[in-house]
Amino acid sequence: MPSLLEQIRPGLDAFSIELPSWGFANTGTRFGKYPQPAAAVTIEEKFADAAQVHALTGATPTLALHAQWDLPGGMEDCAAIQDLARRFGIRPGSINPNLFQDAEYKFGSLCHPDPAVRERARGHIEGCIAIAERLGSRDISLWLADGSNYPGSQNIRQRLRWLEEGLDQLYRRLRPGQRLLIEYKPFEPAFYHTDIADWGMAAYLARHTGPKAQVLVDTGHHYQGQNIEQIVAWLLHLGRLGGFHFNDRRYADDDLTMGSIDPYQVFRIFCELVLDPAAAADVAFMVDQSHNLKGKMEAMVQTVMTAQELYAKALLLDREALAEFQAAARIVEAEECLRAAFWTDVRPALAEWRQARGLPGDPLQALRAGGYVERCARERGGRGAAGGGYAG
Repeated sequence: MPSLLEQIRPGLDAFSIELPSWGFANTGTRFGKYPQPAAAVTIEEKFADAAQVHALTGATPTLALHAQWDLPGGMEDCAAIQDLARRFGIRPGSINPNLFQDAEYKFGSLCHPDPAVRERARGHIEGCIAIAERLGSRDISLWLADGSNYPGSQNIRQRLRWLEEGLDQLYRRLRPGQRLLIEYKPFEPAFYHTDIADWGMAAYLARHTGPKAQVLVDTGHHYQGQNIEQIVAWLLHLGRLGGFHFNDRRYADDDLTMGSIDPYQVFRIFCELVLDPAAAADVAFMVDQSHNLKGKMEAMVQTVMTAQELYAKALLLDREALAEFQAAARIVEAEECLRAAFWTDVRPALAEWRQARGLPGDPLQALRAGGYVERCARERGGRGAAGGGYAG
């Protein structure tokens, strides 16, 4: 029988998860910011932090960029980004438009009742598509804060027509090889209706728009008790699962570190993916978290380690036995098949995998021992925060 490491090595070799640039900067809550002296202030520092996480974990080769915070000059900033990518060995990842921060978007962006605002929103996203082409990025990650707070204040069906029209126009601007990832969220900041409120609406819009439009699943964007792995299974079946924004939550979109509240749920999501590797081949794994209390570098390394552990556990799932138990309706044995994989301690095998690749066996301990955070605190402390906020 192959060893634990032999069972998980091929999957781990291919596993990567994208880091968010905003996860390294000082970000805020609704009540204020809690600055950290080691937080990244410039885009160069964000690339440096991402490179440090990759050097420790071997699993984070790309950095998601926020159009407004990381590329305020638009296309003019691309050359600098390309230089940073070469210097730090980290590729630009998904490009994230900002359609929620400017005052003009108070009543929506692509669904705004003012055609001038809708045109502005489309123009911004088209600019992001051009940036993605210049940087060699595949995915444009689209989250809309559009919605309304009071019954009767907006025409819901008309807003849907505007949304379809806007997505159709944007789709025609996509370059070869690019994808439009459509995210959804049931509420916040809109509390009466949200224009893309659930996975079904996002999947409809993706199918309406075209095959290069896919659904992005943010694990925090669901009602309490929602069966996210069933959503994943449906989207795989429809061929519309584009990627994930991983985080965790206790109440709503709390933006907690991945697996900190319900690691079993993340494991079950990964199981759906490993059960059909062909359907999941192009699914993008991305982190989307805001670390306000935890140290940003520690939280990011901890997140990547958690992702690797839970993915490795899913790789151990005995798929043939599970299929046999399911076909015979042997309920307890089928459940125990999942539990056996979940409760397996994969950390020693992961340490062995890392060491074989020249990585520290315990990346979190290596970060603490290496003095990187302390050096950053000395060099960066006391300076003003760079563009922060939250990318949805």
